[in-house]
Amino acid sequence: MKNQHGSAALALLLCLLHAAYIISCQSSDRDPHEQKRKPSNKIQKAAAVKALSTKTPDNYMIAFIGDQGPGENGQAVLKLIKNEGAAAVVHAGDFDYDDDPETWDARINAVLGPDFPYFACVGNHDKERFYGSGGYQEFMEARMNRLGITWEGDLGVKSSFVFNGIFFLLTGPNVFGSGHAKYIREKLAEDNSIWRISSWHKNMKLMQVGGKSNETGWGVYEESRKGGAIIATGHEHNYSRTHLLSNCENQTVASTSDTLALAIDNPLTSEDEGKTFVFVSGLGGKSIRDQELGGNWWASIYSSTQGANHGALFGIFNYEGKKGLAKFYFKDIEGAVPDEFYVKTDVIKLEDWSTR
Repeated sequence: MKNQHGSAALALLLCLLHAAYIISCQSSDRDPHEQKRKPSNKIQKAAAVKALSTKTPDNYMIAFIGDQGPGENGQAVLKLIKNEGAAAVVHAGDFDYDDDPETWDARINAVLGPDFPYFACVGNHDKERFYGSGGYQEFMEARMNRLGITWEGDLGVKSSFVFNGIFFLLTGPNVFGSGHAKYIREKLAEDNSIWRISSWHKNMKLMQVGGKSNETGWGVYEESRKGGAIIATGHEHNYSRTHLLSNCENQTVASTSDTLALAIDNPLTSEDEGKTFVFVSGLGGKSIRDQELGGNWWASIYSSTQGANHGALFGIFNYEGKKGLAKFYFKDIEGAVPDEFYVKTDVIKLEDWSTR
């Protein structure tokens, strides 16, 4: 199939394999309860997910936080984000702990502005006021609409979109809905963005270093890993980051290098090539907890045990103009930087596998 007469046949074969892969995924992970759930009336229905730009700008900075709270520490983290020059925020749940969506949104606007790209997924402390008139989701949708960003699905619960060439998955496993692993798998199979971010709030016990239990199931982790997506979570009030993993459920370390090479699983082989890393960025302002767990899969831990302060993880994508390279660092509100590392991506389109 490497000669020119076989090119058409190869293209047809890849299309058929792609279709078979997606059909197989759909049938193997079908949730019997999924059809029973009534989606919010606020779901944005779109024929296609659109983006303001299909290219990620050089040195494009995103701040990752979770577990914010209403106090001075939460505001200090927002000011840190502004001062670092971040161009967007991914907030992995637990917004203000006050069930006050309007005030939460106003706090963000006061520091970052009403048109700042602020993307969030639902946390367990956001459930009571998430849906409905005046709920968190309504303010999230209003911001997306002001920015001209079209999304697919139930925003912050089971949703996806592309913004500045980066694919975002915002889900709420064990908070709202079901079938999140299936959704993540399908959306990553459809996407061809170089950078992919899969964010939700809760954890599995061994994917955090505090006192949380098994809550989300391994499916969301493993499907994100296979799709080459960075996994961004919160829930536990500290910061922790794994080494590069080739299996999240088994905590299999693929490399201990401070340059983490993301990889997508090739659906045309029997091997599982997917690799990613997981982080908990839960020092958004609410509180700081101690370290209770550890393991050789952890590259960095910053909790009250290590004298942690509130802060955010920053990712600079296409660092110094190098496509497919990012620099990450965690910085607290006093200026300490307990973790710094690089990420490179080898996520490619399905049709390009024949050239590998």
